[in-house]
Amino acid sequence: MRVATLERTIHASVERIFENVLDWEHLPWLHAHAFAGVELLSRSREGWTARVRLRVPEGPAPEPVIEVALERDALRYTTRTVAGPGEGTVITTTLLPRGGHRTSICVRFDVPGVPASAGPALGAFYLRLYGRLWDEDEAMMRRRQEVLDRGLRGAPGPPARLLVPAERLDPPAPLVVELAGEPVRVDWIEGRPVAHVARCPHQGAPLAEERAPEGVLTCPWHGYRFDLRTGRSCDGRGLALPGRVRVEPAPEGGLLLVLEPPEPPAAPQPVT
Repeated sequence: MRVATLERTIHASVERIFENVLDWEHLPWLHAHAFAGVELLSRSREGWTARVRLRVPEGPAPEPVIEVALERDALRYTTRTVAGPGEGTVITTTLLPRGGHRTSICVRFDVPGVPASAGPALGAFYLRLYGRLWDEDEAMMRRRQEVLDRGLRGAPGPPARLLVPAERLDPPAPLVVELAGEPVRVDWIEGRPVAHVARCPHQGAPLAEERAPEGVLTCPWHGYRFDLRTGRSCDGRGLALPGRVRVEPAPEGGLLLVLEPPEPPAAPQPVT
């Protein structure tokens, strides 16, 4: 039974949407209100299968197995529940490019065995849930596109400098400034100021406003973790925060931030 249809225009290209659909890792991070965990079972260029743990207010969390399959030529993808709660549910999303990083989407929700009397309430639930999921995905995709348009590696050139006067500093609270067009955050680790470009090297997620308990900064999109003492991964992925920012003392208690030319980024390593 078709319980609902969602239609809207997303400010993202088809390429970004397909990239997002294949990105199973972001589910329990960007969509933490809906997903408590995900266990990847298989994946390919055209889709993936995973056991997901849904977040519910009380009781045991449902753990359906879902299969996501792309049909690139048809500009369509399908999400099927192949085992567990909701087995047989099919959610089909059709894409219509509008140009200028805009795409119209039509999402159809087909759920088997639903009594006619329960259809409207279930449909309303899906529309609320997927409306929020798409809001969150759209914000991530727009940010991702901005990063790609600007260029993840940046342009080689001389070091950029910024003098931060003492009155702007309030340790141990972090400070965020802009340096050569990049957001840079200054943190105090064991009483010593350290600075890093506040952008995740994986897909460009903003890190300026994230908390860093015990000096560890966690990406809100995919959960990648970085040690602010070194700027490098502390979860085995072999990444480093982009750009090297030196911190030097300045007159009257201020700081001088020096952003060095970027190094080519490394590819993320699988976690074993």
